[in-house]
Amino acid sequence: MIKTVHVSHVGRVRSVNEDSAWIRHLEQGYILGIVADGMGGHLAGDTASRLAVETLAADLATLETGLSVHSLSAALSDAILHANEVIYQTADRNDQYHNMGTTVVAVLLNDTKGVIGHIGDSRAYVISGGTTTQITEDHTLVNELYKNGQISREEVGTHPRRNVLTRALGTDQEVAVDLDAVELKKGDVLLLCSDGLSNLVSEEQINTVVGASDLPLEERADRLLHLALLAGGDDNITVALFELTQEAATAEEKGYEA
Repeated sequence: MIKTVHVSHVGRVRSVNEDSAWIRHLEQGYILGIVADGMGGHLAGDTASRLAVETLAADLATLETGLSVHSLSAALSDAILHANEVIYQTADRNDQYHNMGTTVVAVLLNDTKGVIGHIGDSRAYVISGGTTTQITEDHTLVNELYKNGQISREEVGTHPRRNVLTRALGTDQEVAVDLDAVELKKGDVLLLCSDGLSNLVSEEQINTVVGASDLPLEERADRLLHLALLAGGDDNITVALFELTQEAATAEEKGYEA
């Protein structure tokens, strides 16, 4: 069984939490988790992330049972593209939502196998056997500069344009979705997070906290959140954890606001 938890915090600087998070154990046996980090300012950013979560949740609530990973991948991609359409059209019809958009990172699991879909710089990691591995690739200007050899790894975190996205959900009429297969083994933990965590908490810190399997999953999520707050908390912070435990786990969602 897979235990889940999510926490979200406005941070120490922002007045509004523009992040949205959602996890459900669907009736068909799937697990769906979503983290979206809105942009565009008060009303616009939180509206964009909320629309992303609502559209994905509605579209994927009626999946057939027993779908292959390939079929789950297609369904998740279609839902994300539909969310892009919904956000884009909402912004087009309302001046107050002009240029709003959001990142999205979502996982759709069937037992231990599934798919991750993402756009933007919200991330997915797998913590396994003492190692933290980033699954997603940031759609950011600094990541493109790094891949092209124009800046070093050290400069990525301090570059003045490190928050510039090259791809987002809802800002353009058409967008490409990155899809990655994922398979969890016993003891593995999948982490979805907004950049309010990943910009301030290192992979080494993530590995130490999430790898502390003697602690309840809720406490590990809280510790990650508070590490980001201690590091400045200059953005909204959202953490979602999915743990394939050795023992049986309850199938109910464990989500709360910090």
